[in-house]
Amino acid sequence: MVAGYAVAVPVGAIAALLISLTARTSLRIGSAAALGVATADGLYCALAVVGGAAVARLVEPVSGPLRWAAMVVLLALAARTAYTAWRARTDAPTVKAVRGLTSPGRAFLGLLALTVLNPSTVVYFTALVLGRQGDSDAVTAVVFVAAAFLASASWQLLLAAGGGLLGRVLTGPRGRFATATVSSVVIAVLAVGLVLG
Repeated sequence: MVAGYAVAVPVGAIAALLISLTARTSLRIGSAAALGVATADGLYCALAVVGGAAVARLVEPVSGPLRWAAMVVLLALAARTAYTAWRARTDAPTVKAVRGLTSPGRAFLGLLALTVLNPSTVVYFTALVLGRQGDSDAVTAVVFVAAAFLASASWQLLLAAGGGLLGRVLTGPRGRFATATVSSVVIAVLAVGLVLG
């Protein structure tokens, strides 16, 4: 569980996107997106448990391009969010939600894909797995992966709930515009930080 929280808790571009998405859509869509993030964390943890050092060596050569790809996708999402917020400021209150992440299935797959683009997660889990001594049986490995997934899922769902609460508090056009604009800037800054940091 501690390993799962250690990966999930640092708030980055994905967390900002998750909170913003839930605030602009619904808790149902945000929860699906949160489970997409947790699924990616769980998959990377499982890869680390199964492949260990081999997985880290496989991911390391492409970690730079993956970070750049993640940055480009997140910047595009930030720009789209800002554009939609700008349009919604003058349109009727029933402006359509941002295309792409408008259903639970799409939100799940979208955030799963974005989180998979972050190679540092698999490197982190691989380092943890290699650091554990004598814990190589199958039951321990399954418990480790399940606990990491549950920790990530609980944190991501908490973020989604926070976004849902924020969405209810700021439901007016000005509130939606302000939160979408701030979210776009935060996502853009954190996305650039993926490459520079």
